[in-house]
Amino acid sequence: MRIMVFDVPAESGGALSVLHEFYNEFKFDQENEYIFVLSLPELKETSNIKVLRFPWIKKSWGHRIYFDHIIAPKLIKEYEVDKVLSLQNIVIPNTKVYQSVFVHNALPFSEYRFSLKENRLLWVYQNIIGKNIMKSIKRADHVIVQTNWMKKKCVEQLWVKPEKIEVQPPKIDIEVKKIFKQTKESTSTFFYPASGVVFKNHKVVVDACLMLKEEGLTDYKVIFTLKGNENEHIINLYNISKENDLPIKFIGSLTREEVFDFYAKSTLIFPSYIETVGLPLLEAKMHWTPIIASDSAFSHEILDGYDKVEFFEAFDYRHLSSKMKNSELNT
Repeated sequence: MRIMVFDVPAESGGALSVLHEFYNEFKFDQENEYIFVLSLPELKETSNIKVLRFPWIKKSWGHRIYFDHIIAPKLIKEYEVDKVLSLQNIVIPNTKVYQSVFVHNALPFSEYRFSLKENRLLWVYQNIIGKNIMKSIKRADHVIVQTNWMKKKCVEQLWVKPEKIEVQPPKIDIEVKKIFKQTKESTSTFFYPASGVVFKNHKVVVDACLMLKEEGLTDYKVIFTLKGNENEHIINLYNISKENDLPIKFIGSLTREEVFDFYAKSTLIFPSYIETVGLPLLEAKMHWTPIIASDSAFSHEILDGYDKVEFFEAFDYRHLSSKMKNSELNT
């Protein structure tokens, strides 16, 4: 069988991880032939994998729309494809070939709705691109999601038959070299590996730290994997942190090994309120790391039954500050 795999948005972060996960699985499948259609990433061709790259797709939304509606269907026809696997949340239009779609964007399913004034880009993703994702789920022959809560949302909101949706949890292929060791420093260090997107919710951590300062508590530290200049939102939080002399360190991006090292010597704090999975939760759990996580569907699916987790309401900085205080007292 000849399968064409589309993932032109993938460039960095979680989307790139998803691409590599499927690539690493398919390169060992000698029964099928795969054609990966990408924009910028470079993958090595193998005996059963061919790679087609179209970097110009990234020039503008217009280029992307032209590719999706004109070029992609032509490629499917040209290579006489038997099946399409879209890793980009939406199906390929203008083709009748059997399609599987991998849906890993949680924004359309989030109970929190962004206003146009609050964040134009996220509003577009929820209300315009999100509608396209919903239509694609209905149109696809087969849908892959990473979590049961996403499957439930598809069934309840879109009236999709449960048997059409397959749950494939992410494969976490890591070697745990050190597990969490409880010390005074590890229980008073809070680590948050996340990008600067607004729904990652760094603000609630900064507000919790402001409250702890009012109470005279400063003998702890928070580690953000941000530089402090990622966007206007993060710049504002960085300035608040510096002006109030909060014990928050903006250390920038880390290697995977450095992140794993922090799991062994700190408490993971995870206030994000929109995630499909929340990979740091899975990784920290594997390291037996204490976790303070937002009270969300994704975090409960991963962490219910884990005895080293505390949940808090994602927008309640008072609730978070109390959890942080309790963590410090557990030494």
